[in-house]
Amino acid sequence: MVQTSNLLEKIKDNYTIVIVVCTLFITILITSSYNKYLTHERESYKKIVNNIYFKKTIEYFLDDLNPKYTDAKYNVQPGDSLQKILIKHKITKNEIKLIQKKISKENKKINLKVGQEINFTLENSSNNERKINSLLIPLSKTHKVYITKNIETGKFVLKNIVTNLIKKIKFREGAITNSLYKTATDLGVKPNLIVDFARIYGFQVDFQRDIRKNDRFQILYEIFQNDKGETIETGDIIFANLKLSGRDLPLYFFIDQKKKTGHYDDNGKSAKKALMKTPINGARLSSSFGMRKHPILGYNKMHRGTDFAAPLGTPVMASGDGVIIRARWCGGGGNCIKIKHNSTYSTVYAHLSKFAKSARTGSRVRQGQIIGYVGSTGMSTGPHLHYEVIENGKKINSQTLKLPSGRKLKGKNRKLFEVQKIKTNVLISEIINQSS
Repeated sequence: MVQTSNLLEKIKDNYTIVIVVCTLFITILITSSYNKYLTHERESYKKIVNNIYFKKTIEYFLDDLNPKYTDAKYNVQPGDSLQKILIKHKITKNEIKLIQKKISKENKKINLKVGQEINFTLENSSNNERKINSLLIPLSKTHKVYITKNIETGKFVLKNIVTNLIKKIKFREGAITNSLYKTATDLGVKPNLIVDFARIYGFQVDFQRDIRKNDRFQILYEIFQNDKGETIETGDIIFANLKLSGRDLPLYFFIDQKKKTGHYDDNGKSAKKALMKTPINGARLSSSFGMRKHPILGYNKMHRGTDFAAPLGTPVMASGDGVIIRARWCGGGGNCIKIKHNSTYSTVYAHLSKFAKSARTGSRVRQGQIIGYVGSTGMSTGPHLHYEVIENGKKINSQTLKLPSGRKLKGKNRKLFEVQKIKTNVLISEIINQSS
């Protein structure tokens, strides 16, 4: 029994040793594997942390704590160039040079228009200078230039974003119950087209006084839509008609053999005349040409112009092509402009709040071009435009003036116009029949 007991004790001791050895072996194996795993993970972590895209991602998520980039928008102002805009945003001289070089290399000409919106992503810096991360510049409603910086190389990449548009023809007509503007917008006509419509008729119609309730209008025009059916921009007014007191005044869009465009009446006469009847839209005739009691001086005095009351800042247009021979302070007339149109006619615009940037003595202006803004400068009791027409040196009543007619189509152009007119009339008839 003693021997048996001793044998069992030995076996028990050996079993314990085996278990201890196995445990140690497994522990060493696990520890070794774990150390290898940790080493591998450390190397992987280093690679991830050193990866530039990982850094940018971390920076992005930590923007709220330490902003790296700032999005900015800027609307182009008169006299702006891309260089001036970048300088305004404190972009480094080197970056401006690189951007301009890239644009030049891609043969892109950046023609900025007042009011255009430019979008930036700016890289913040501890000093006053900043760097560009991206820049989006609209060249037109369908074409944009997108400039981005390559994260790794720091070089700029230029891409063209072009939106393909589909041209569609729209026709609208209605009775003018309140105003042309409200009636047309209620029918879905874009505001800029209504402004163009009024400009076309500005040589023969005063929209404040000539239009009566239930007079009618018609307009056939182009729109350009993207693949989602959204209207991106508008095109030409192909046909316009105003029915005033039962009399139609149709006008047709025509491109002549020399590619000159314009609107012409039934007889091929241009709607454009030597002078516009009123050089301001949405104004009220507040004082006619003739004798009146002067509102400030208090006695009767000849009023040798026409006054149009309008809100402060309302744009004033040149009533005809010509050269500005005066753009300065004119005493009782306040800020005033005088334009010489030809050897016969000159016009004066007084009490302006300010001049348009392009309106300077010696500047050539086009008919309909904005030259200033309604004000109340000089001897004035409130915001209005004092408008004068001078014929052969004598001030005359602009509202009774028989304005010289514009161009009349002849020869081949007249034949082409008649064909175009027939096509336009047929198109309008088809549209009306389809909608009825």
